[in-house]
Amino acid sequence: MNTTPTTALTAVSTATSSLVTPVPVVLAGARGHGHWHLANIRRLQDKGLVRLAGVCELTPLTDKELDGLGTPEQSADFGALLDSTGAAVAVICTPIPTHTDLALIAAAKGVHLLLEKPPAPSYAEFRRMADGVAAAGVACQIGFQSLGSHALPAIRELISEGAIGTVTGVGGAGAWARDEAYYRRAPWAGKRRLNGVDVIDGALTNPLAHAVATGLALGGSTRAEDVTGIETELLRANDIESDDTSCVRVSTANGVSVTVAATLCAEHPGDPYVLVHGTSGRITFWYKQDRVLLQRSGHGPEEYEYDRTDLLENLVDHLTEGAELLVVPDVTGAFMRVVEAIRQAPDPAELPAKAWEFAPGETPRRVVPGIDGLVAAAADTLSLYSELGASWALPKEVST
Repeated sequence: MNTTPTTALTAVSTATSSLVTPVPVVLAGARGHGHWHLANIRRLQDKGLVRLAGVCELTPLTDKELDGLGTPEQSADFGALLDSTGAAVAVICTPIPTHTDLALIAAAKGVHLLLEKPPAPSYAEFRRMADGVAAAGVACQIGFQSLGSHALPAIRELISEGAIGTVTGVGGAGAWARDEAYYRRAPWAGKRRLNGVDVIDGALTNPLAHAVATGLALGGSTRAEDVTGIETELLRANDIESDDTSCVRVSTANGVSVTVAATLCAEHPGDPYVLVHGTSGRITFWYKQDRVLLQRSGHGPEEYEYDRTDLLENLVDHLTEGAELLVVPDVTGAFMRVVEAIRQAPDPAELPAKAWEFAPGETPRRVVPGIDGLVAAAADTLSLYSELGASWALPKEVST
């Protein structure tokens, strides 16, 4: 069934702007994942909500890439482009270490923000960004698109009604696949640091960051102060610096722990999900599909599909109509505490050669036999890999 959210994920007090549609937008980083933002801006431009005023890229986009988007100004100088285009909103989809500085450049010019996840590579950089944006008085949305799903308020309502009894924990599972070329797509890919600067491009902090953020949201612990402890197990099968096979368990002030297991070395990749455990049932949320499965005592399984509010559209509605922002920086504070724990942990352990193999096919891709089942078991039992008996798992690192 399709529903509309009864409550926003979070409220902000930012005053409604006098902006009118179409709102002029500059996109910083239009290739790679930026292609998705380019397509989304095209969709919103067709609805009359935004106008692509500028694109910030080192190499200008071609006419083909800009098909249907007019002739936006292009420049590699982000600040100058904001000035010359009169942009009201900037979408930042650039390498992780650049997020904070670019966000603060925009904020200083009074330009509102959609900042791609993860918002920063460290908690200190996150705070510098969030505090600077708040001081500038601009609106900032963090790009955790899953947190715009209407499934979240619906799941919260089910929990508050006691549909699954008392919540005992939240699990997350992400079994994805990335080939070796994925780590060659950009100089920062698969790095923990680059030229002395934090990157922290690991499985839990970037490609499967939504599993962590969504698990924390459904566990009721989104702010930094909600986290009381973090345990990590970081490993890698690929010849990289960062983790590609990892798990984390977050202890929280409300007593609902959140355990997320992830890999980019799956044998049979599938859609990631978050699992809410209760004393009399469970709720599974496939966040990329906005699909929910409710299983509870005395009832047959119930499945629902929900709509989703696009985060750029929500930002525009906030600026023109006063709608509440869905993902302000403060509700990603707990996620950033996880990023910080991973940053401070020892470098990921290299899996022994016997623990991984190449998948069949022409494109080199490393897989870890049995990892799909371990990822699912971690979400199901709220256990770490070492607690599930994985022979290659190291003792957990604990951060408080």
